[in-house]
Parts: sequence; structure tokens; C-alpha cells
Amino acid sequence: MAKDNQQTPAPVSSKPEIKAFLDQVRALGPSTAQGGRGRLIFALDATMSRQPTWDSACTLQADMFREASGIGGLDIQLVYFRGLNECRASGWVTQSQRLAELMSHIDCRGGQTQISKVLSHARQEHAAKKVQALVFVGDAMEEPLDALCQMAGELGLLGVPVFMFQEGNDAIAESAYREIARLSRGAYCHFDAGSAHQLGELLRAVAAYAAGGIKALRELSAKHSSGAQMLLAQLK
Repeated sequence: MAKDNQQTPAPVSSKPEIKAFLDQVRALGPSTAQGGRGRLIFALDATMSRQPTWDSACTLQADMFREASGIGGLDIQLVYFRGLNECRASGWVTQSQRLAELMSHIDCRGGQTQISKVLSHARQEHAAKKVQALVFVGDAMEEPLDALCQMAGELGLLGVPVFMFQEGNDAIAESAYREIARLSRGAYCHFDAGSAHQLGELLRAVAAYAAGGIKALRELSAKHSSGAQMLLAQLK
């Protein structure tokens, strides 16, 4: 995993699918010690197929980070892959404005997926200091599945759940994403461009949960966040 020297990173789901996603999240306990800061890796497929929805993804991620920074307990690292063997990670970001700046420097380029590098990077970061969760947003999978499954299982044993969010309808990607989420004790959910708001709500809720557990979710729910309300309904 390359480190950027300038810290420059990287059909609508049915109600049963959303419920299944939240059922998986239910098993996860609060991931930070009281008074500690959570660490969340947010990884993006920045290959050319993502270009039509890239601006929306940038907005969603910025919104997620603003919610987490308001809690005061979450650092986020941005990871992306694109082009020919390019996979980069930003530094750990603590300010929402800085995250938006990092996102603005990324453009989509043709290339194949490099999910294995993302999973390997998450394990390396966790070895240095605990990572509470890995979130990945993509639309394809072009790598040997067995290798991805092994790495996902290792992350699961380490207590690093992977939340896999899929855009589009690629069946191979769906099968792989579901298995990565299952083996890592994370969760999978499917979205398309028409459900960006719903995805944003769930991302904000996951970030709040990673940062502050149930207490943070309750506070977010009080602000009428549908994502937080859905999570709370399953975590009770």
C-alpha cells in the first residue's frame, strides 16, 4: 500500500436487505474504550466505472466524517485504488474540511480492482494501532476470491469488521462482497445512484457507532437520522 506523500488519498436495496444488513451490525459491540478515539478506514474503488457517481460518493463521505467529527471520537483514513496498480492511503484525518480537500484531489481512472491491497492495508494499520472498522464502496471484483476470503477471515479474527457497500448489479461482486462481510463479521448492503441518501444515512450511523457506540447512535437518532434509528432498532 503506497502512502501519498501529500496525504492525497484515496436497484435500491429492499427493506429485507436493509434489515439483513442491520441484523449483521447488531452483533457488533461498542468498538472503542470509554474516552478513546475510534479509527475507521474508508476505502473506495476509483476505477472508471465509478465516475458517474463519484461526486455523490465524495459528498456522502464528507457528510459521514462531519457526523463523526461532531462526536469527537473518530479518525478516518481514506484509501483508494485506480489505474494500473495504483493504491494509496491518506494520513489519518481528524478534520472534516481536510477530508473534503483530500477527496477533491481524486479522479477516476481505468483499471482493475485491488481489494486485496485494501484488506492487507487494513491489517497492517490494525497491527500498528487498533482499527474499529473498514468501510468499502465499489461496484466490481476482478481478483481471486479465495485470497480475499482468507484476508477477510483474518480481519474478522482481529475484530476488524468490513462493511461492504455495492453500487450496481454485478453478480460476481455481490457474491464476493457478501462473503468478505460475512467472514470479517461485518455487513453487506447494495445501493444504486437513486439511493444515495439512504446510503449516506447508514454511513453516518456506522461512523457514529464506531466512534461512540450506542450512546452516539442515540444522540444521532435524536436528530431524526433514519440510519441511526434503523441501527438502534436492531441493536436494542
